[in-house]
Amino acid sequence: MIGTVTKMDALDSLAPTSKWSITGDVITWYSGTDPAQPSDADIATEVTRLQGVYDGLAYARTRKAKYDLLNQDELRFDDQVNSTTTWVDAINAIKAAHPKPE
Repeated sequence: MIGTVTKMDALDSLAPTSKWSITGDVITWYSGTDPAQPSDADIATEVTRLQGVYDGLAYARTRKAKYDLLNQDELRFDDQVNSTTTWVDAINAIKAAHPKPE
């Protein structure tokens, strides 16, 4: 799932063992062991729920992108050799710039 949650994401969440296809807005069910096929309302509710979860984790995706830009192994090694806190300071700065929502 990238950015916008789709009906397919909702179906994967609601009916993980079912086989289906979507053409336009028409869902064709083939098989599955899920108890029941979700209704259009169930699917819409799940899309909204999943989008909320995705949006709520934006801070984590941003933090990870910033962490990936750091050469963390080198920072930790240099801190150990030089008795500095460069790595901890860099991580704390990223966390402060992109706080976890309460």
